[in-house]
Amino acid sequence: MIRIFKHYIPKSLFILGVVELFILLGAIWGGMNFRYILAELSVPSFSSVVVEILSFVLLVYIVLLATGLYQLDACRDLRITVIRLTTSLGLSFIVLSVVFYMFPDIELWRSVLLYALILAFAGLLINRYFYTRIVDLRRLKRRVLVLGAGGRAEKVRDCGTIESNDVEFVCFLRGNNTENRIENAKDYNEDHPLKEYVAEYAVQEIVVAIEERRGSLPTDDLLSCKMKGCRITEATTFIERQSGTVSLQNLNPSWMIFSDGFEGVGNFDLAVKRIFDVTASLLLLILSMPILLITSLLVKLTSKGPVFYRQERVGLNGNTFNVLKFRSMTIDAEKDGIPKWADKNDVRVTIIGRVIRSSRIDEIPQIFNVLMGAMSFVGPRPERPFFVNQFEVNIPLYRERHRVKPGITGWAQLNYPYGASVEDTKRKLEYDLYYIKNYTLFLDFLILIQTVRVILWPNSVG
Repeated sequence: MIRIFKHYIPKSLFILGVVELFILLGAIWGGMNFRYILAELSVPSFSSVVVEILSFVLLVYIVLLATGLYQLDACRDLRITVIRLTTSLGLSFIVLSVVFYMFPDIELWRSVLLYALILAFAGLLINRYFYTRIVDLRRLKRRVLVLGAGGRAEKVRDCGTIESNDVEFVCFLRGNNTENRIENAKDYNEDHPLKEYVAEYAVQEIVVAIEERRGSLPTDDLLSCKMKGCRITEATTFIERQSGTVSLQNLNPSWMIFSDGFEGVGNFDLAVKRIFDVTASLLLLILSMPILLITSLLVKLTSKGPVFYRQERVGLNGNTFNVLKFRSMTIDAEKDGIPKWADKNDVRVTIIGRVIRSSRIDEIPQIFNVLMGAMSFVGPRPERPFFVNQFEVNIPLYRERHRVKPGITGWAQLNYPYGASVEDTKRKLEYDLYYIKNYTLFLDFLILIQTVRVILWPNSVG
């Protein structure tokens, strides 16, 4: 993993992204040369069209990111890649045409855009084909030894083999009288010290996942391995790095205190975030006005009751506010007065409500909450006080998610499917804690961009 602005990115995806930047650069330069030669015109120098070229590369790259082409599942499946690549380059043509129309000083013929996007499609597809052939090669993976064979080690194994494939677990070690939940785990003791396993398996990283460390941690052995260049990682940090979550199962206060992160949001970041929220809200309000008007009309015509739905939610520092959404349920959805979670196939949802919920159109009126300052575009989703009171009693650290403003979209919404249970809430909290711990404006940008992918492919998460 490579860490950029506190956010972990798989090394293979980072390299893929860098290579594809050069492919896009070559595509626009090749398209420009091809079009000028066809028109029997002299090709301009690179320096004279550098603004046009960089604008093309930047905008297309953002669209590729937004449509989920840098997810591991998309990168490994050529069929998904073709579908998303076709969609993204089609959207790119529209975005580029609009941007260049709005900024006439950036002069780039549409025919040049078309040729460049065709070249980009071919170059990116060939690159992705070779990527699928090499990404899972064992020699490219980091060789990891896990010290422990209990519940923590099991969690480490799961997040390393399911959610990220850039590591290879070469060995699990159990100490004397310790829990064993890993098949084929080996013993380490004075007769079989840790350093022998490190040498035997050419280990590059040791993950410490011992359940009870007091008196059982081979400190001298670990120090010796570290001095020889082997990386030593605590289980919670490894899980965070590989899965993009802060594991509640393995979390302890000392890790939170001494790990980097959980430092709050600085005044400068807060100011920039607020300026962006207000600017983007006003812009989106103007752009989405036709959708707002049509949806309002459809909601009113297809079911009784008000167009908008106001509901009390818990926000920053535990303060409550009324969130504004398009009404997607019948007016008697909670006629008994008891708050209920919305199920995936909830019968209370209206016909239009089902459409606007799946497309996230019902969330658009929350732009007004952002304008008023109760919400931000990015942050943990706000929950109702009735449920918050229950969660704070039953789920450790749940109240920590109120350290930041709630958002319309968030890290949990990108990475976890729709759920309505305490276990789902715990999993979402692990993503929210990752966001709070590693908050930067860069992470906000990534979340906003990738929200497009969730809208286009609602069942695509992770």
